[in-house]
Amino acid sequence: MNYIGIDPGKSGGIAIIDTETNSTHVTPVILSGKDIDAFAISKWIIHILKGRNNVVACIEKVHAMPGQGVTSMFKFGFVTGVMHGIIRTLGIPLHLVTPQAWKKEILAGTPKDKDAAIDYCRRVYPNVNLLATPRSRKPHSGMADALCIAKYAQETL
Repeated sequence: MNYIGIDPGKSGGIAIIDTETNSTHVTPVILSGKDIDAFAISKWIIHILKGRNNVVACIEKVHAMPGQGVTSMFKFGFVTGVMHGIIRTLGIPLHLVTPQAWKKEILAGTPKDKDAAIDYCRRVYPNVNLLATPRSRKPHSGMADALCIAKYAQETL
């Protein structure tokens, strides 16, 4: 079985846990300039899955929050919609999960912040590289969240 976890947004990430090959893949959301690159993301997912049909995706259910600007929320919603479209176009069953639900399940007993997700991934997936680029120095929190969401899908779906 293959489990896709998606933390939407321009600073989000995508993760795939493949239980058949016992492999894990992560990438930051792929951009082309300042825009999301739907084609490159689709290509990455297709390449990792190699035509497998036993796939399920879980995307973090997001909503507008007070204090965020209209423009930034529109852009965030747009990126989220593109991610939904990619998964639906690929014919992959899609489930939504609130941040509270996946954090309660995966990050139980932790502060449930970005560092907790990174720490969890380092502990459970020590061989997974959470650096967005070779020049990065800090782990990418969107990639860590995506991997946690994929793990949530694996444990609950």
